Parts: sequence; C-alpha cells; structure tokens
Amino acid sequence: MSPKSKAEGARAMPTYVGMPSFPDAARRAVGDTRLRHNLAHATSTIRGRRADAVAELDDWAALREAGKQIKDHVLANLGHYLRLLEERVTAAGGTVHWARDAAEANRIVADLVKATGETEVVKVKSMATQEIGLNEALAEEGIAAYETDLAELIVQLGHDRPSHILVPAIHRNRSDIRDIFRREMADAPPGLSDSPAELAEAARRHLRAKFLSAKVAVSGVNFAVADTGTLVVLESEGNGRMCLTLPETLISVMGVEKLVPSWRDLEVFLQLLPRSSTAERMNPYTSTWTGSTPGDGPRDFHLVLLDNGRTDTLRDEVGRQALRCIRCSACLNVCPVYSRAGGHAYGSPYPGPIGAILSPQIRGIGSEVDASLPYASSLCGACFEACPVAIDIPEVLVHLRARSVEGPRRHPVERAVMGVAGWTLRSPARLGMAQRAASASRWVVGRNGRIRRLPGPLKAWTDTRDAPAPPKESFRAWWARTDGGRTGETKK
Repeated sequence: MSPKSKAEGARAMPTYVGMPSFPDAARRAVGDTRLRHNLAHATSTIRGRRADAVAELDDWAALREAGKQIKDHVLANLGHYLRLLEERVTAAGGTVHWARDAAEANRIVADLVKATGETEVVKVKSMATQEIGLNEALAEEGIAAYETDLAELIVQLGHDRPSHILVPAIHRNRSDIRDIFRREMADAPPGLSDSPAELAEAARRHLRAKFLSAKVAVSGVNFAVADTGTLVVLESEGNGRMCLTLPETLISVMGVEKLVPSWRDLEVFLQLLPRSSTAERMNPYTSTWTGSTPGDGPRDFHLVLLDNGRTDTLRDEVGRQALRCIRCSACLNVCPVYSRAGGHAYGSPYPGPIGAILSPQIRGIGSEVDASLPYASSLCGACFEACPVAIDIPEVLVHLRARSVEGPRRHPVERAVMGVAGWTLRSPARLGMAQRAASASRWVVGRNGRIRRLPGPLKAWTDTRDAPAPPKESFRAWWARTDGGRTGETKK
C-alpha cells in the first residue's frame, strides 16, 4: 500500500502502490486478452444465474424498495442506531471501540491482538479490513494475518490484490491457482493438478491447522441488528463459521453504515443479498452472534465501529446513497467497463461501479486516481438496474464528475472551452457562424464520417472515444432552407 495523500491524511483508504489514474490502468488491462477472457466468462456466468434467481420472486421490486427504505431510514437516524447498538453489545458482554479513520482502527486491532500475547490471527473475508489495509498494518506490528476465504487465500498466497468484491481471485484461472499453490503452499500435495476438487482439498487441509491453532480471529460484518446487538456474517464455505466460533478472542471491524434496526428488517436483506451476489435462494452459512457467552464461542468479543469518511459522505445529499451498499457485487457483473478493465484498474479495494462512487467519497477527490474514477463508466445504467438497494450509481457518478472539476482541479483548457461555448450560445448569430464553420471543417477533422483525433489540448476527448463528424448542414440551416420542412425536402 502506498502512503496516504497529505490532503486526505490518515482518514483515507490506501491505494495500490504506483497506481495510475483509471484511464492509464484500464488501457493496460484491456490489452491483456487472458484477463479479459477470464472476466468475461466469470461475470457472464454469475450474471445469468443471478437473473434466474431474481426472476423466481414475484415481489423482487418490492423487496428492493424495502431494502432502499430501510437503509435510508438508518442513514437518517444513524446516531440513534449506533448508540443503541453500542448499548446492546456492551450489555451482552462485548466491548465497543470507535475508530475515526483507518489509522485509528488499525491501531485498535493491533493493540487488542498484542494484549492477548498472540502473533497470528485468522480472518474472515472482510471489505472493511481491506479498506483500511489491516493486514499490512498488523504485519508492521509483527502479527501475521491469514485469510481463510478460498479466493482471498489465493490472492494472499499469490502476493496479489483482490479484483472483485465477491470473487477476489476472479482474474485467475485454474492453472494460475495450481501454480500459486505449488509455489507458495508448503504443504501442497505432490503433483497437485488444476482440478477444482483437488485445489479445494489442498486449501482445506492447509487452513484446517490454522483454524485449530488460532487464538484470535478478525472478521468483518455484513449486518448488525441494532435492537439486540447481534452481528451477522454471510459466507459460502464454512471458513467464517470456524473463525467465529473456535478462537478465544474475536475482533470484528464494521463500517458504521452496516446497521439494520431489527430482525424483521434483516429478513429483507437475507433475501436480497444471496440472490444478488451468489445467485442462491439462501446463503449457505449465515452466522449470528450477540456479545459473548461463557463456554460458547469466543471468550472475548470486540466490535470496532469504523467511520473512515462515511460521516463526510453522509453529508452529501446525492452521494450518501452509496452507503446503502450491501457489497453484493451485482453492479460489477453487469458493468461493461469492469468486464474489460478488471478490478485492479480502480486502484481501490472497491472495484467496479460501486467503487467508482464509494472510493472518491471515502478518500476524497484529492488524487489523480480518485478524480478519474467517476469517469470509469459509460453511464449505461445497468448497475442501477442490478442494484438490490436501488443505488442510482449513474446519478452519483455525474455528481462526482462535477465535483472533480471544481476549483483548482478544473483544467484550464476545459475552462476556456466552456467559456467560449457559453459566449457562442448566448448569441443566435454567433451560434450560426459556429455551426457553419463546423460543417465546413468536416472534411478536415472528420474524414470517413468520424473524428478520430482532435488537435492540441482537445485530443484528450478523442484519446478514449471517436466522435461523429459535423453534419453537412445544421438543423437551423435546414429549417430555414426548407421553411420548416414545408417544401417537402428531407435533410441530407
């Protein structure tokens, strides 16, 4: 992870080392034909299965609206529900810690682990701990963190970065995984093949020793039920159940927006999330726990409530809807940009459309990477249609694009062009002259009907797109020549 920018301070989410802006990173990724093949196959498969799972429910639209309404209610009353959660968790024997930013959360977790005298922890897959760079922070304190989710294990052993929310190793194929296991897994069986069953068995045996020896576990939180203090983790492999029940100490890191008021509200999300993420009617492993109980599960339970830019995001009336996200990854699987560029191009633990609106708000649009993310979209709207909590991602993208060019970040050429455009549009005579000049230039700038490359500073527009050549005749000229079409002529 790279150091955080001075402008954003310790609050910011880490970015990947040497990460360029999205257009530069995506340009390289698009040229990787193997990556594109892996992504296209995986996302199309998940997308098709999800569509079938959603079609089974006649009330999917009502469930989606209910999820949106519950999330918006929580965000509007966040302080109340956070205080209630703290009260209930404390009453059940847990300890609640408040973290304003990534640095504070990492320090809290490291201190809690060191207090146990242990130097190893097992982890349940967690986006929040990726967001704050917890593994790297623990390593600096001499504490080894072992990922137990199969895909996260592949990424960790491969010295790689996750590229998908649900399937972090989606950019890897079976032969890649076999090679990683042979090279990095000391107890991998001789002659390990790329058979999925053999790879899964090798990982199972590798992790079993960790599960049975670990004294401390770190988890994320999918949902927290405020009125009982109950935390919920959904996963598909059983590794989460092992981490949540066997160790003596459990530390859970949770974004403050992950609340639902009651168990009745949780019911809605236990239908929305599995169908939107894994295309299953019901999640295979849904683990819930409330505080700590002597003789049953971890002896000590700690909950770290993480802000890390969420309060600032909440203040934005348009951008706050990103906090509804339940991390299902449905938007990634339908996004034409993600399916070609992959997750690493986003420079964040949150890739795809949701990452394009969440990362710039958590970290602030103070870096080249974050200023470019709102443009990592065609605005086709597929992400909005797929989102189970109706986040209008295109609306937020356009909103953040406006923010990214405000103030000193606004490009001087863009400012000049917009000024000239405004001056031209304020006068019908000037507009007519500009249209005639554009039509006259079509043979120079738009041969074959397309503008491939504009000159000078304007080339930034055509670096990533073609533009149609100006027409032979403007609409205004046609209207005047044909008397509004009354002469019977058609526009050529």
